[in-house]
Amino acid sequence: MQIIKASRDAILKPLQTVAGIVEKRHTLPILANVLIRKEGEVVSFTGTDIEMQVQTRASVGSGDESSAVTVSARKLIDILRALPEGEVTVDLNANKLSLKSGKSRFALQTLPAADFPTLSTQTEVTSEATLPQKRLRHLLQMVHFAMAQQDIRFYLNGLLLVMGPKGIRSVATDGHRLAFCADWNETASAQAEVIMPRKTVTELLRLLSDNDEPVLVQIIGHQIRISFGEVEFITKLVEGKFPDYQRVIPTGYSKAIAINREQLSQALSRVSILTNEKFRGVRLSLAPSLLKIQSSNAEQEEASEELDVDYTDAALDIGFNVSYLLDVLANLKVDIVKIEFGDSNSSALISLPGDETFKYVIMPMRI
Repeated sequence: MQIIKASRDAILKPLQTVAGIVEKRHTLPILANVLIRKEGEVVSFTGTDIEMQVQTRASVGSGDESSAVTVSARKLIDILRALPEGEVTVDLNANKLSLKSGKSRFALQTLPAADFPTLSTQTEVTSEATLPQKRLRHLLQMVHFAMAQQDIRFYLNGLLLVMGPKGIRSVATDGHRLAFCADWNETASAQAEVIMPRKTVTELLRLLSDNDEPVLVQIIGHQIRISFGEVEFITKLVEGKFPDYQRVIPTGYSKAIAINREQLSQALSRVSILTNEKFRGVRLSLAPSLLKIQSSNAEQEEASEELDVDYTDAALDIGFNVSYLLDVLANLKVDIVKIEFGDSNSSALISLPGDETFKYVIMPMRI
């Protein structure tokens, strides 16, 4: 039975959308598969890792019949990528999926659609918001790099999304630094705070476009559903209590500099070459009109850079993990950043001049 007849790219695009979450290493063989469900000319493609699920639809079906099957996502994508541009037909016969294009023929093993573990969604929406894709992508992009990786405090291995009538905020922290981003113009139907898993955030950054097309975000019990275009993304949420980010963000600092982001990033990159490989520490020394950046390592090698700054306050010496500084500078797309300091034992605050929507807190380290 022929189930799909369309151009190679028309089939490949929806497959690539859902295949990002398909696990390469898995305990259940069917988790390596994509679910293909045909109803008339509309074909839905679904991928899952049990914790999250992505589904998209495309009008590539052939005939009026309905059918469903699962097949290896990676093999199907690899075959389609290798084929030249042109029409592809997909047939389902017994437990084999056959692909034909020109003089090329492929037959793939399948597993029953009934065995595919789709996520069941609850119906009661506790909070929802509709905003442009680029706004949601911006909220995730500005903080995602500060998420923890494999921390035993599992709630840090994700991103806090705060939705309410007074705006939408995103927060991420690994305990050593914290990133905060707010969009006060976008509002939600009710107040809600949820923690999205790290993999969910990474996948959304891949799928969301930098355009004004709408995206619907819905909090549904212990799940979040994000719908845009023909894509429906459902994921389980991380249970746990996220740290009180408002207490972490310092206020009232008197020592501050405004500095060219690119110049600072390049200076830090050069000095980082001679940091200790394990601790990656650099020392920042502030004096009137001068910022000095220094590093050294166990081989007694040293590096230093000097930058002219508009600074008239008291001298200050403070140490930081250079990777945390480089991460935020690489993520920002502005010319000038503002850095505020307390004392040598207090966290530093990085923000954008005249912009209260982004804040980055970095804890000091002993050097």
